[in-house]
Amino acid sequence: MKKIFVLMLVLPMLALQSVAAKSYSLKSPNGVLEVKVEAAAQTYYTLTVDGVEVIAPSRIAMEMESGVVLGDNVRVRKVSQGSCKEHIVAPLYRQAEFDAEYNYLTILSRDGYSLELRAYNDGVAYRFVTAKKEELTIRNEVVEFNFAEDYNLVIPYADKRNDPYYTSFESQYTLEKVSDVKSHTDRLAFMPVMVDIAERGKLLLTEADVEDYPGLFVTFAEEKVGLKAFPTPLPSEWKITGSGSKRPTAYHDIVAKTKGCRTFPWRVVGYAADDTQLPVNNMVYQLAAPSRIEDTSWIKGGKSTWDWWNGVRLYGVDFRAGINTETYKYHIDFAAKYGIEYVMLDDGWYPFHKRNLLEPYESMNIPELVKYADERGVKLLLWAVGQTLLEQAEEACEHYSKMGIAGFKVDFFDAQDQLLVQDIYRLSEVTAKHKLLIDFHGMYKPTGLSRTYPNVINYEGVFGLEQMKWTDRDRADMPLNDVLIPYIRMAAGPMDYTQGAMLNAAKGDFRSIDKRPMSQGTRAHQVAMYVVYDSPFVMLCDTPSNYLREDETTRYIASIPTVFTSSKVLSGKVGEHIVMAREKDGVWYVGALTSWEPREVEVDFSFLAEGEWEVALFRDGINADLTGLDYKTENLTVKAGDKQSVKMAPGGGFAMIIKRK
Repeated sequence: MKKIFVLMLVLPMLALQSVAAKSYSLKSPNGVLEVKVEAAAQTYYTLTVDGVEVIAPSRIAMEMESGVVLGDNVRVRKVSQGSCKEHIVAPLYRQAEFDAEYNYLTILSRDGYSLELRAYNDGVAYRFVTAKKEELTIRNEVVEFNFAEDYNLVIPYADKRNDPYYTSFESQYTLEKVSDVKSHTDRLAFMPVMVDIAERGKLLLTEADVEDYPGLFVTFAEEKVGLKAFPTPLPSEWKITGSGSKRPTAYHDIVAKTKGCRTFPWRVVGYAADDTQLPVNNMVYQLAAPSRIEDTSWIKGGKSTWDWWNGVRLYGVDFRAGINTETYKYHIDFAAKYGIEYVMLDDGWYPFHKRNLLEPYESMNIPELVKYADERGVKLLLWAVGQTLLEQAEEACEHYSKMGIAGFKVDFFDAQDQLLVQDIYRLSEVTAKHKLLIDFHGMYKPTGLSRTYPNVINYEGVFGLEQMKWTDRDRADMPLNDVLIPYIRMAAGPMDYTQGAMLNAAKGDFRSIDKRPMSQGTRAHQVAMYVVYDSPFVMLCDTPSNYLREDETTRYIASIPTVFTSSKVLSGKVGEHIVMAREKDGVWYVGALTSWEPREVEVDFSFLAEGEWEVALFRDGINADLTGLDYKTENLTVKAGDKQSVKMAPGGGFAMIIKRK
């Protein structure tokens, strides 16, 4: 009996030792960021900035349907740490190439999974990796961000709908405290979310490399000052809407069914010591899976005309404008005149309720338009309901690729569940196979897909200019929105804001008009967006008739590239203003935006090489506060190190094209 009694005492002691708390630390290469991980009965991480805790203990876990919880009762088999430096070639990104340096920590469990962590100078991230033979059914994932203080947030809330997971991801930002999130019991939020950690800088909460897995929604932490994120449930039933879109009508109580041997998405906390570092944060792109397209030489960025925003309205022509071949030939002629690379045929070229992309309206002769455009050095893209293209993916992509169509703009996804994410990857792969570009609208935020499939030329997922067709001025502060999104949404990846309005309203003059829309703010504000925003494929949203009338503005816009070699923020503050500089083929482009607050900023030309440079300046006119249409162009000569002050009107901006003299 004595021996048996001793054995009974020893076995519990061994069990306790197997889950005894084990602490690990991982620092960024520059030592500013430190992640501390405690793995025991549960796994928690904390984040410090310069030694000061900003994220308090926050749980990491993934719950299987079987009841097993990865991250709980951790039995550590092996821990590995080290450093890595990766040179990333980045076609159509905000910079052509860059080095990504990070330190890593991998905690390998005896139970067939590991927890991987990375610390870069511009943020930290973690993910689960499993090595199971059997398929995994995941009930939930615990993603927490508990904060050391009640910080200020900039957060986008989803649309108010009966289905809380159904959203276009096109919301304005709410500025509030972390604790205020608890008051939004009727709405979920989505990523990216920006956290102001006061004098220590800014954090950006998001995710990367989301493949075969749902995206995260965000809500409040019940008992702590913090946020919790959770994956979208897996749909169980659907309906097809009148437009041909697919909408979930019921959900399982699980979030994913997936293969057992895989990496899961990165949970990302981006970091910027200064506001100006946020718009050029590389965390999402550098964490994404490398390109699966061997030859990317056929993928070309560029500008496009856009028919939908202006209601396909033309004037000063001798034919009836509308969804017809004559109208789009006019668009093609306009594009050719100004060197605009693409023409978009948006909603209306096929009867979307019939769900057949191979049967355009009789008024639209697509082969004739392709031939007409090709003769003039212009390429065409076609809009489609995303579900319709999915249903005809191989047939439609092969058909239109052979015809000479350059790509598709696909719309109305409005979800981020696992099945939708699978569909997005399938569309990216099939279009790449047929050498077609794809622009995702009605779409969740970028998670690095444009690195994996560089033919993913742009994304929406932003409160863009199209909202001005139906949103009254008392429900939208667009200039404020415009100086928030570069620091938050744009940090995750490119965005199809669809800028270029030629009818520009000073504060108080704006009205929402569907078929003859206008912008809030000045003409120079619209022009500057072509430099400030990451948009390798970008619209000229207004009617060609207005652009032809505004020839000077149109030529200026047309001379700005959409893909650059390098990008840097010269000055700026979240929600106030931004001054962005980009370089391409030895020419520099500067763009600046302000909120409704008028502002004078100083441009420091220290980024220029030695010698004299000519500056073509497009700025607000003296009366731009009275009428947003007022602008002025000037030519300046500057040298490296010179400084130039430029005034911006309320809702204003300016642009510069800087060439060596």
